[in-house]
Amino acid sequence: MGADGGLGSLLSCKVDNGGPRQGAAVAPVAILGLQPSAMVDHVARVDWTLLERISGDRGGSQQVVAEDLQHILNEVNAHIFPTLSDLSSVTTTAGGSVANTIRGLAAGFGVSSGIIGACGDDDQGHLFIQNLSSNGVDLSRIKMKKGPTGQCACLVDADGNRTMRPCLSNIAKIQASELKREEFVGSKWLVIRYAYFNMDILNTAINVAQLEGVSVSMDLASFEMVRDYKPQLISLLKTGKIDLCFANEDEARELTRGEALSGPEAALDFLASYCKWAVVTLGPKGCISKHNNEIVRIPAIGESHAADATGAGDLFASGFLYGLVNGLSLEDCCRIGSCSGGAVIRSLSGEVRQENWQWMYKQMKAMGISPPVLNLRK
Repeated sequence: MGADGGLGSLLSCKVDNGGPRQGAAVAPVAILGLQPSAMVDHVARVDWTLLERISGDRGGSQQVVAEDLQHILNEVNAHIFPTLSDLSSVTTTAGGSVANTIRGLAAGFGVSSGIIGACGDDDQGHLFIQNLSSNGVDLSRIKMKKGPTGQCACLVDADGNRTMRPCLSNIAKIQASELKREEFVGSKWLVIRYAYFNMDILNTAINVAQLEGVSVSMDLASFEMVRDYKPQLISLLKTGKIDLCFANEDEARELTRGEALSGPEAALDFLASYCKWAVVTLGPKGCISKHNNEIVRIPAIGESHAADATGAGDLFASGFLYGLVNGLSLEDCCRIGSCSGGAVIRSLSGEVRQENWQWMYKQMKAMGISPPVLNLRK
């Protein structure tokens, strides 16, 4: 689980010149995630005064350079939001959208899951590996390289909304030429996150997945990514190679901005015209999903007020994919996704605590859905 503590010296860790990580032999996994660069999240509750002093849209995700990230982390301890609850104010854990989804599948649903990517041979890289390994994620496809591991400041306000500032400067990263077809053999799904600056490796991975009969699930990442690289995103969707696409309400709004029909429903129809499954999550209003001619609307499950929205969409994807690999109906996939998304927002960070997994299982039982048997890997 995530390590709690202050953030003052988190960027001053030693960087070693390690070679590629020598993992175990690659074994098939049901769901494979592609996260080219490992990421460590520093999640902190802060008051609005710090958020006002940070450039970029509040509530969004915008890249920063190392100096800016250092400044943000140095400021965090002075702006931690006071809370009377027992929730930790600061959490450091393995992060990144794909890692959150894959960890959720392995730890909470017992689905055999692994990640393709790279991390730096530094303290943050070792934290990334330790955290995911302890949660049952297969890391035999992770390479350890020279260079730092990516880091992200996730700043959570009093309403549970998060503002993210990732630092990707010169970080360790896997290249398209390093992907191996045998790493995809036997998998049912490939999980990716849309990022224009990663299009080379994303396109390569998508093509390899097609060759191996592996379905592709894609998350739209952030409203900034959709807004700034919308033509490229639409071109990718029009290839018909994305089988399942997740968007949140902000991303749906950007996707349909300027169109005759706009909003979540219009975005759902647009995505479903190119993808077999389309999902738009609506925060406290639940989600809508479409598969062929079937449309499902599910209310949110759990707390109406999020302690921290970090990872809500990522964990929704965990539950939805669990339903798909087990042949469940579209409605039940959405219900389980709402349960797992509801579980992660009950505490700080994109990692679900054990007590919140238990909460999720109770919700599933109440809906007549059998919870997973965790000692049986799917």
